Amino acid sequence: MDSSTIGQRLRELRLGKELSQADLARQLEISPAYLNLLEKGRRTMQFPLLLRALEVLGVELERFMAQASARAPEDVLAHLLDDPLAQTLALDEGDLARMRAEPRVATTIAALFHLYKNTRAQLDVALSKLSSGAPPPIGYAPGDEVSDFLQNHKNWFPELEAAADRIRAEAGLPRRFPSERLAQAVRDRFGFDVAIAPPSGPSTVVRAFDPVARTLRLSSDLSEHALKFQLAHVVGLVLLDESRLHERLIAQAPPRHAETGRLIKIHLANYFAGALLLPYGDFFAEVKRTRYDLAKLVTLFDSSWEMVAHRICNLADPERPGVPLHFLRVDVAGNMSKRYSASGLRFPHGHGSCPKWAVHAAFMSPQGITKQYSVMPDGHTYFCFARVISEPAQGSLVRGVSYSIGIGTAAEHAHEFVYADELPRRDLPRSAIPVGITCRFCERADCNQRAAPSYKFAFAVDEHLKKDNFFSPITDADARRNGDHADGRRGDTDTHKKSGGSP
Repeated sequence: MDSSTIGQRLRELRLGKELSQADLARQLEISPAYLNLLEKGRRTMQFPLLLRALEVLGVELERFMAQASARAPEDVLAHLLDDPLAQTLALDEGDLARMRAEPRVATTIAALFHLYKNTRAQLDVALSKLSSGAPPPIGYAPGDEVSDFLQNHKNWFPELEAAADRIRAEAGLPRRFPSERLAQAVRDRFGFDVAIAPPSGPSTVVRAFDPVARTLRLSSDLSEHALKFQLAHVVGLVLLDESRLHERLIAQAPPRHAETGRLIKIHLANYFAGALLLPYGDFFAEVKRTRYDLAKLVTLFDSSWEMVAHRICNLADPERPGVPLHFLRVDVAGNMSKRYSASGLRFPHGHGSCPKWAVHAAFMSPQGITKQYSVMPDGHTYFCFARVISEPAQGSLVRGVSYSIGIGTAAEHAHEFVYADELPRRDLPRSAIPVGITCRFCERADCNQRAAPSYKFAFAVDEHLKKDNFFSPITDADARRNGDHADGRRGDTDTHKKSGGSP
């Protein structure tokens, strides 16, 4: 029973009790947005939370498991044995035949296995925080609250879209225009003193806005695209101050952190800037016509790759919806500075991400677009593509900045992207690149690029066996193929694994 099945069954029980998401979330002491993600299977259901939910809904655990696992034994076993963690058990045909002969045994084993995985997933964040010396956080961090805010609103803010269309029409802005034209529109519409000049002294401040003095200072070192974005962002800030939209939206679900309100306001101003520079109707039509060809969209709208990548991630008008996407920006060291997911992809917390992801592989061919199908350990398959963007400083990339921008979606939507045309779609997910979230929490036993042992395998160094990667765990299946060792050691009986190897 996977997260999607658990979430779907939980939703059915909630609706049967005539409870809204807000009602159940309040009783579980979680946000409605987080409950929404759980019901859609986009977050792993933690076992203690599941028990609490079943108590609220008046359902016994055994009955819940039986109903949620009500599938043919063959289907249950097929789903279970496709899991990388289960594949390390090295079950033979005799084992499978005996399980098929006992349907209740098969469904019970599957239910227990997924409960075990859910419980281990609950430890992921705690172990991640503990490994860095920090205690697990109580409640959400500001960034988590912003993510929940966006998810709750489906990253769709029609009031900002309408305001952007109005300002654009009033200023008479065509599809493509220079930054100076927008600067003049800001002067005319808001009466601001806008100056674009070199920074004074060694300061790295690129924008200084004083709404009381009505002055806006922008660095002339900014690119043309960045200048337009900063001008549009300031317009967004002014309109938010006039409409108090951010305050009204935040009042619907008050945040726990003082910083969250300002972060949401900044995000909404960024959203407005994207809507002003890339108007929904015109942009959406071109996105569909070009089949998400970002290179063409950059040219058509005289924009930047990153801005276009952001904008295609918030095409959420219910009448003109875009494809659900995930977005991430990483540097050459693998640090994530931006991330957003509407596709269901999970991002790591506190550790390096998987080097097999397309967004990292893009640095090996920075002049082109890296494209691949990726399959996660849980079997979910994604189509991903990425491109490196660089801005040298003083003739040096080391002094400047270099990022890889990655975009992805569930594999079933790949046909909508021009970049997927040359990739074979047959035999997915087996033909996809096996990836994970991060080495510390990856269930793959045979990755040749592990950078650390996984917490999900027992660690027991074995000087007699070595795999192609030092950190790959030596499983029971490995030991059987190569003969038992004299020391008779076996892996953790909970996971049926050993980990380690000689250097």
